[in-house]
Amino acid sequence: MGFQDFEADRSGRRIPSWSLWIVQGLLATLFLLTGGMKLLAPIAMLTQQMPELPGVFVRFIGVCELLGALGLVLPGLLCFRTELTPLAAGGLVIIMIGATVCTVLWFGALMALLPVLVGLLAAFVAYGRWRVTPLGSASPRLGVLRWAQSRSSSTTTTASGGVALP
Repeated sequence: MGFQDFEADRSGRRIPSWSLWIVQGLLATLFLLTGGMKLLAPIAMLTQQMPELPGVFVRFIGVCELLGALGLVLPGLLCFRTELTPLAAGGLVIIMIGATVCTVLWFGALMALLPVLVGLLAAFVAYGRWRVTPLGSASPRLGVLRWAQSRSSSTTTTASGGVALP
């Protein structure tokens, strides 16, 4: 298994890293879909759904959602600039605060439960990857690139010039 099952926090308790990865994957999928929809849908349709917001602003939110979704998973998978994951999650929390306010104003408090839940999950990831189990120091084995490098360095060349796998 490529992920460490548990990582210790400062108090010595064991925190499951896989729970953060599951939430990160779900949030990334959600924001890839919603951000892609905001970028690909015609502006007339977007302004029909949200008449108080200009279409260009809705497209900007879509770009931010796409970048946030990529920022949730790519730094950890590539083991490159892993400090961006909590920042991406924090940015998505800000977007969801705005979504909650708009939903309460336009549709009522009951409909705002979904943006609140998504915002809380993004806050869980932001805190978890910032304080509890940061990607850079806690799980150096996570990266796809490091896995590929370890596989390529573990192969040896035979006397006939072929590659012998371990």
